[in-house]
Amino acid sequence: MPELPEVETTVRGLRPVLQDQVITAIETRRANLRRAFPDDLRQRLTGARVTGIDRRAKYGLVSTDRGDTMVFHLGMSGRWRVDPEELQLHDHLVIETGAGRRLALNDARRFGSVDLIATDALASFPAFVTLGPEPLDPTFDARYLRSALAGKRTSIKLALLDQRVVAGLGNIYVCEALYDARIDPHTAAGDIGVAALARLVDAIRLVLDAAILAGGSTLRDYARPDGELGYFSKQFAVYGREGEPCGCGGTVARYAEGGRSTFWCPACQRARSRAGRQKS
Repeated sequence: MPELPEVETTVRGLRPVLQDQVITAIETRRANLRRAFPDDLRQRLTGARVTGIDRRAKYGLVSTDRGDTMVFHLGMSGRWRVDPEELQLHDHLVIETGAGRRLALNDARRFGSVDLIATDALASFPAFVTLGPEPLDPTFDARYLRSALAGKRTSIKLALLDQRVVAGLGNIYVCEALYDARIDPHTAAGDIGVAALARLVDAIRLVLDAAILAGGSTLRDYARPDGELGYFSKQFAVYGREGEPCGCGGTVARYAEGGRSTFWCPACQRARSRAGRQKS
């Protein structure tokens, strides 16, 4: 499933095509994705000028001068295609601009979604109401994280996947960040000291920045709007590397928790995590 870096890469790829452009045509080529397209999507967007293209958590936001924002989620297999020569079977939403550009939202498995929300009501959009801070925002720091995790007995791995704690993080990048911070993913979230949390915040930012720079991670269906794949998977330290050697001399392991696979190094993460708790 596309995570924050993939959605951020998508948003950055859409900006040169959509920013300040007038939407001259919009077509829904089926009735629904995960849920139905808004009935008035064509009426409210045709003739509107795009004033902003942003991201919140794992959602993309396309705002217009009519006070509406199209909120899209890529689901498990969604991607935008820019100027396709021919439309494909799974191109379910098509947008055309006054500059003669065409965008197609392709979603073979149809777990994505498209909503149209009044821009000034975005904060009350159900998916956004309980979201925590963005991990790349300055408000996300060790002090905030210590407060958000206080008393939690769930593992730090599952706590970071809780969108109420921090918005946009997914399984891949949590595994990688915990490895970079040398924190045992089994550790109870409330037991981690400030020094270790500071390492973790830095690791999360570094991993996300590197992934965005690499265009995200292509594991199955994801591709950038220009058709290029995401190459961060070539930099994975632990994710998907069960049984392979870690740079510390240990071996990458995997366990299942919360319906997801966690990849980690029991040698360096457990050792450093224990040391970090003693010092912090």
